[in-house]
Amino acid sequence: MKEIITPFLRLESPKDYSQVEWLTREAFWNVHVPGCNEHYLAHVLRDSPDYLAELGFVAIVEDKIVGNIMYARAQIIASTSKAHQVITFGPVSVLPPYQSKGIGKALILHTMALASAMGHKLVVIYGDPAYYCRCGFEAGEKYGIRSSDGLFSPALQVKELIPGALEGISGNFFESEAYHVAPDAAEAFEQSFAPKDMFETPSQKRFMELLSQSHP
Repeated sequence: MKEIITPFLRLESPKDYSQVEWLTREAFWNVHVPGCNEHYLAHVLRDSPDYLAELGFVAIVEDKIVGNIMYARAQIIASTSKAHQVITFGPVSVLPPYQSKGIGKALILHTMALASAMGHKLVVIYGDPAYYCRCGFEAGEKYGIRSSDGLFSPALQVKELIPGALEGISGNFFESEAYHVAPDAAEAFEQSFAPKDMFETPSQKRFMELLSQSHP
């Protein structure tokens, strides 16, 4: 039976920023591609007008930050051009020694409950459905929700925060512009960290499989 850890969860504060960016790099390095840019996304997302600081939480175990979650505003644009306001999260990061111990799930469930209490109705994310189904997410395709380029993807998933929130909603999902990371800027930011080896991993193959399953 795998070990489950119950972390202490609190809002991120400015003094946490560097640690959060470091742990995000550790969590995502070589996961989707050789290297990663999620730590740069964490760095710039806080400056976006779409960032929801009130849902930015860190997970603490034995006085050490071992995980975090970040949220932003997003939209589903219907075929009629009507914009439905939703929220998204990511990156969700957990240091490798603490992964598969319930910490990521604790962050997700805690913050989704808070988001619901704040009046947010719907969360739309990209991620591995094998993981996010455990947190109640369903395929966006089931509800006619596509990516910004009009494709259905198994990685595009939705979760109602208020029952019935998906009623009458379909269209293309658009993340905040902050999620469109500039490669040159990400590479420049990476230079401020100690070098790490980049190599291929099984998780990268899984990531490419999910991408290949996108369809009209």
